[in-house]
Amino acid sequence: MDQPSTQAFLLAALTAGGGITGFARTGSVPSIAAGVTVGLLYGLGGLRQRNRQPYGLELALLASVLLAGSSIPRAVKTQKPLPVALSLIAAFGLYRFGTLWRAQM
Repeated sequence: MDQPSTQAFLLAALTAGGGITGFARTGSVPSIAAGVTVGLLYGLGGLRQRNRQPYGLELALLASVLLAGSSIPRAVKTQKPLPVALSLIAAFGLYRFGTLWRAQM
């Protein structure tokens, strides 16, 4: 689980699965669109990291920034469990992939 690519794949599954679940429960098109988009970014970042291709960390970091930008303000405003959980996922991604990206510089 220490591999950044494995962590990116896990975050991809969580975000895409959450978006699909949100759509199935409420019919929310924004949930599926956002969840699958962020999940694809995490997945593509993990795939590029695993294959030692450029921009893998950057894609995973971008996914974390997008997720944080949408979930943290909602978590602060509503204090509901789902936005708080998404904010924690985003914070983990920001810390993990941001730290690795900074170490590359």
